[in-house]
Amino acid sequence: MKSKTQLWRVIAGLILFSAAFGYVEAAVVAYLRSIYAPLRAYFFSAERANELFPLLSLAQLRALGPENLTRVRIELDRELATLLMLAGVALTAGRKLREWVAAFLVCFGIWDITFYLFLRALLHWPASLLTWDILFLLPVPWTGPVLAPVIVSASMIVSGLIVMWREYDNRPVHLTSSGWTGIFLGGAIVFAAFIWDFPNTANGGNPNPFHWVFFFSGEAIGLSSFGRSLRSSQHPNR
Repeated sequence: MKSKTQLWRVIAGLILFSAAFGYVEAAVVAYLRSIYAPLRAYFFSAERANELFPLLSLAQLRALGPENLTRVRIELDRELATLLMLAGVALTAGRKLREWVAAFLVCFGIWDITFYLFLRALLHWPASLLTWDILFLLPVPWTGPVLAPVIVSASMIVSGLIVMWREYDNRPVHLTSSGWTGIFLGGAIVFAAFIWDFPNTANGGNPNPFHWVFFFSGEAIGLSSFGRSLRSSQHPNR
């Protein structure tokens, strides 16, 4: 059995890194908004310069100079680098695959939630948890109310901490093939809820109503699959 002191040290390290990274991400967004506000004012109005939607289309960005398309490519690469950084620090938290995955879930969830907290502190945004946001651009724009990614991140943190705790307590969570299938299916449904409207938003349209039923269905499938695997790991003979 591993030392609980060691576990708390690992968790503290993940929290410190992820929260600090959340601030860095919020600072980057603050810089990006100062860059894109004049471009938005050119196509829309000064009053809408700091709004997110409608998104500037690639054609609009191209019309104002090729450097804007270069910024888009840089932003896509930055998003990929962000995921790699979170995965990299999680890799130092454990030697087994499930420890790494659990640590990544914790890192990602804390990073995402603190990102919104720091955005609120720096830019007084979002106005509420129902404010719409652009979540990712890879592979297509993800959009949705801030509440949705916060729910996903909270689910990731709790699930990851449970797996890490049981791993250090020598009572690992064993996911069956049906458990993995349910988790991936739930994740795919949540992902679909975020991107289903991308043809509209990517071409300059305002977001259509978010598919909350679809979203919560995916959450329920994923969490229930994890819960069944957790119960079966606690009572392996049942």
